[in-house]
Amino acid sequence: MAAGPLSDSLPEDILAFLRRSGLAADGEPPHARRLPGGVSSDIWQVALGSASVCVKRALPRLRVAQVWEAPVERNQFEWRWMEAARRAVPGIAPRVLAHDPAGVFAMEFLDAARHSLWKDELRAGRADAATARAVGSSLGRVHAASAGRDEVAREFATDASFHAIRLEPYLLASARVHPDLARPLEALAKRTAGTRIALVHGDVSPKNILVGAQGPVFLDAECAWYGDPAFDLAFVLNHLLLKCLWVPQARTALLACFRALAEAYLPHVEWESPSSLEQRAASLLPGLLIARIDGKSPVEYLRAAEDKDRVRRIASALLRSPPSTLAQVEQAWQRS
Repeated sequence: MAAGPLSDSLPEDILAFLRRSGLAADGEPPHARRLPGGVSSDIWQVALGSASVCVKRALPRLRVAQVWEAPVERNQFEWRWMEAARRAVPGIAPRVLAHDPAGVFAMEFLDAARHSLWKDELRAGRADAATARAVGSSLGRVHAASAGRDEVAREFATDASFHAIRLEPYLLASARVHPDLARPLEALAKRTAGTRIALVHGDVSPKNILVGAQGPVFLDAECAWYGDPAFDLAFVLNHLLLKCLWVPQARTALLACFRALAEAYLPHVEWESPSSLEQRAASLLPGLLIARIDGKSPVEYLRAAEDKDRVRRIASALLRSPPSTLAQVEQAWQRS
């Protein structure tokens, strides 16, 4: 994130939360800066004494072109995911410092000087397979630690929220745009909704992953849900494919990252056959590809009609003839 002056005014309710939680002293006017890029939440960096914290508040309506509403209660499941994930993989998420049922929480602020955004690295053509392997391994460890645990399933029974934030705006919205593909897209949504195996992040994207010396740090877990871990794997692999069109000079390295991430993830799959999970991820991938073109949340960096048509063409063929392995998805992508 670009540096800027801490000169923004905090909303009164956020200031009250910080004081109520003991992070800010009464009468202390914290210096703050609204952070950019918040589509689903308001986010501030707040200087408190010698340290900064990051405060996040969920929005009831997301900042996208189409009407997209989601319950603000997702905020509490985000910080709960962070705490659960840190127990499985120390350092995988920021420390949560305080939270409030009204839909706001505070976490440690991670300095951009020591943590680069993975999306920025990829945009610059620095597609490092070692980073992809670390992301895949960390994600697999979180899924493995939560798989088959009834208490985690009860804590993250967020089916309605996941439908509103992920299945409806991605797969079902795309089905309405492409009636000829409605049957496979609706089937993918139904299968995903009915598969409850492990704790899912729901937004494993390079824009939500910081690259640090101690490994990847995952952010923005407000889609957290106890469901199908194949969704997380397919979601992040989808971004690596799409970025081949955004950064064509890094295409070979990005496809190497695609393979490295999957290869690092799959050995952690012990709750079921790795091939079964891979089949679900591979068949879901084309649905997510077309969703990032024609769903409610299209990727902002693909603007050329030729690029969009290429994604539609590949995704349509794979939806009609579903792949069973991730290698088949990669091969179809390369052939195009």
